[in-house]
Amino acid sequence: MEKKETRNKQIHFLVNATEAELIKKKMDEAGFTSIGAYMRKMAIDGYTIRLDLTDMREAIRLLRINSNNLNQYAKRANETGSIYVADIKQLQKEQEELWEMLKKILGRLIEI
Repeated sequence: MEKKETRNKQIHFLVNATEAELIKKKMDEAGFTSIGAYMRKMAIDGYTIRLDLTDMREAIRLLRINSNNLNQYAKRANETGSIYVADIKQLQKEQEELWEMLKKILGRLIEI
């Protein structure tokens, strides 16, 4: 196991009030709570990326619902030996909508 290197070098620079406010805003947008961690990340990597994955979370939620419905249809089919065509068609439609949503999300991610 590598020994963790101590941070004992200080880098100091001054900013005006407008710059400080802008740095704080960008730090918050990037999800950092420590200005030191944010400044190190920016100085070393030159940029940060924070993705808004709200639509991905929604797609995952819908996928869970769809999976649950599929499991219930399978359970009903196993118990009764029959399924309803309308249920299967609805499940297929929902699955196609999910695929379209995920394709759009992936298309946007590729452009980053």
